[in-house]
Amino acid sequence: MKKYLLLIFLLSLLNVYSQKSLPEDPSDSPYELSWAVDAPYVAGSLGLTVLGYKLIQNKEPLTKEELQSMSIDDVFIIDRWAAGNYNLSADELSYIPFHASFALPVLFLLGEDERANIGQIAVLYLESMATAGALFTISAGAVHRSRPLVYSEDAPMRKRLDKDSQRSFFAGHVAATGAATFFFAKVFSDFNPDSWARPYVWIAAAAIPAWVGYLRIESGNHYLTDSLLGYAVGALSGILIPELHKREDPSFSLTPFYGDQFRGLSIRIPFN
Repeated sequence: MKKYLLLIFLLSLLNVYSQKSLPEDPSDSPYELSWAVDAPYVAGSLGLTVLGYKLIQNKEPLTKEELQSMSIDDVFIIDRWAAGNYNLSADELSYIPFHASFALPVLFLLGEDERANIGQIAVLYLESMATAGALFTISAGAVHRSRPLVYSEDAPMRKRLDKDSQRSFFAGHVAATGAATFFFAKVFSDFNPDSWARPYVWIAAAAIPAWVGYLRIESGNHYLTDSLLGYAVGALSGILIPELHKREDPSFSLTPFYGDQFRGLSIRIPFN
């Protein structure tokens, strides 16, 4: 992931919406927002993202001695086939769907109901991306795992030894792309429950991050398990954040509670 790209994007959105109250919840919206829950959640997620980037910055690069002592046999057996991958063209190509996915919510301006609630949608999008961003940066900063390209004789030595090559776990490109595409599919479906386009939107939402995941493996930046976890984090972030804000009997509910001795979150998952 390009340095600070997602962080700058999230902070710019936060700046826009921190200058006004949360959008109203018109009756034509399937969602509802609350400052008591959403504002602290966004602030906390962005705070964790900043902390994660600090951890990433403080990572130590490999030494030549450490590189020489490494063996592909040490790689988890499920991922071993990808160790040694290096493809600069695949790396560059992966940025096209990655960047394009961020603009998907702009398409909501084409729908009348979505356009009327675009501020509300933007806040939910910010929360989804902040969730994926926080989980990615904390993991990438805390977990030391060499990228597959570190094992490649074709990769430049400078790149193999760079500290950026020590954050294979997990795939941030895939997580961010998945959060954006699955968010779009979820919100589109909630606003247009009877649309003929729904299955095609979901197919596209699933296919785009999968393509990014393949390219990130082919490029030598991530292993299969990195991409699978990134895919899951992105999909869950994009789907669950809107679902938790559903106005009419959501499948999930997350509510803070306070007592004399206890504070926490109440999670409700109904089974029909």
